[in-house]
Amino acid sequence: MRFTTDSSRPRRPPDGIGVRQLVNEAFYLGYCLRGGMFGVEPPARIAAIGRALADYGMLGAGVAVAATRHPARTAVIDELGSLTYGELDARVNALANAWRAAGLLPRDGVAIMTRNHRGFLEALFAGARCGARVVLMNTGFSAPQVREVLASERVDLLVHDDEFTPLLGGLELRHGRLRAWEEDPSASGPTVAGLISGASDAPPPKPVQTPRLVILTSGTTGSPRGAGREVPLSLAPVGGPLSRVPFRSGDTTLISAPLFHALGFTQGLLQIGLGATLVLQRRYEPAAALSALAARRVTTWITVPVMLQRLMALGAEVEAHDLAALRIVYVSGSQLGPALAQVTLDRLGPVLYNLYGSTEIAYASIATPEDLAAAPACVGRPVRGARIEILDADGTELPAGQVGRIFVGHMIRFEGYTGGGDKERVRGLVASGDVGHFDAAGRLFIDGRDDEMIVSGGENVFPREVEDLLHGHPAVLEAAAVGVDDAHYGQRLSVFLVCRPGVQISEEDVKRYVRENLARYKVPRSVTFLAELPRNPTGKVLKRELVAR
Repeated sequence: MRFTTDSSRPRRPPDGIGVRQLVNEAFYLGYCLRGGMFGVEPPARIAAIGRALADYGMLGAGVAVAATRHPARTAVIDELGSLTYGELDARVNALANAWRAAGLLPRDGVAIMTRNHRGFLEALFAGARCGARVVLMNTGFSAPQVREVLASERVDLLVHDDEFTPLLGGLELRHGRLRAWEEDPSASGPTVAGLISGASDAPPPKPVQTPRLVILTSGTTGSPRGAGREVPLSLAPVGGPLSRVPFRSGDTTLISAPLFHALGFTQGLLQIGLGATLVLQRRYEPAAALSALAARRVTTWITVPVMLQRLMALGAEVEAHDLAALRIVYVSGSQLGPALAQVTLDRLGPVLYNLYGSTEIAYASIATPEDLAAAPACVGRPVRGARIEILDADGTELPAGQVGRIFVGHMIRFEGYTGGGDKERVRGLVASGDVGHFDAAGRLFIDGRDDEMIVSGGENVFPREVEDLLHGHPAVLEAAAVGVDDAHYGQRLSVFLVCRPGVQISEEDVKRYVRENLARYKVPRSVTFLAELPRNPTGKVLKRELVAR
């Protein structure tokens, strides 16, 4: 089964890739106009925007365009205070000029390993204006992983927060290291703020090459790998999400998802394109996020399911805060689950949007509040320009209701892993690594990871089905299931649970609950209770650690 754009029925794209792309670009432009990304501008401002795009491309020009349109509007609020778009653009220029003066060349590798604060944005856009190859580093990496990635991605300059200095002992890079967040008074070495204060804030010269972006995979099943992308000269990166979500110019947006992650990164760019005010907190604390949502009159919250779950777990505290301004809660990065979707809709109203995507496939589909009200387990319909097909083992499309492998294709093309290797491709579509199905209304459902499926008693079992069921149990806060060998069934599931505070449940209670709701071969062989599940910084459960127990 194939679904494209916003249609609820399978539709084959028009003949000719060029025609289809032009049609989509026209729709993207309409969505951007509706959201306020573009408007009627005087000729001088149009010329300035054109120069920025011509010199720095879609990535490097993002802040420059916003500064041209909204120079006095607040761009960033973090723990250091606030910056207007005009101030942020000047700081980006200064940092880019300092780097160029120090010998940074186009396509040199600039890695960024910081929390969510202004330093990330300054380094990102300055690297883009130098034509660099910008590598976004996971803040949860261990020292060996940091060194592995820096070597494999050929990094020449590392921008990092003070807290990561202990991971970097003896590390030597061609352009050295640069401290972005300063919290150690005894630390030495150049800083982002110091370079900015000593350099010209005039726009730097146009680089001889366009920037390249490397976003790393999460590494939940092995070593992290870089997913390389050229930044396309297209409105697809912003027009796609705008086709399903009513983002608006001038929104106040709290980005709790890490900026190094595909969700936080792409949303940061989109929100800057809209001239939004970004509220950034270096570390996620549910109570602090809730306070910011209310005090800053946040209209859009970008987060991951585990962060949303922990905020919802505050219970009455959520209802005690005024969240009337909140229009959009935009989640992605891991399994949302029907139970969390339902409780969020009940408490916050019709504001929840669930994105399905990954580092490799970018975005594929988005579930709107209406989708989630009708089918809380779904991940919605394809975004404009995306093509999603459900294929069997032979590459044949499957009809609605049948489970198969999910393949995705659109303008934001995955070019393969930077260290070599690729995802499986069929007719220009990239394998997502998941299996799922469409319903008759065109909504996509994820049934599990294709590498997590087990065969129990001759039947295919996906851990996600059992996890979703257990998340609906009133005593269960978190649940994860992994496959283990079983002498009788061949394989069975082993379940790991975190109970809600003050609530107890026995292993037999869990097995009985599964037995009463699912087939017998889906009843777990064992149940282990934990204080918390092992997760990476974006909230994905590290199942390899559970398997090793």
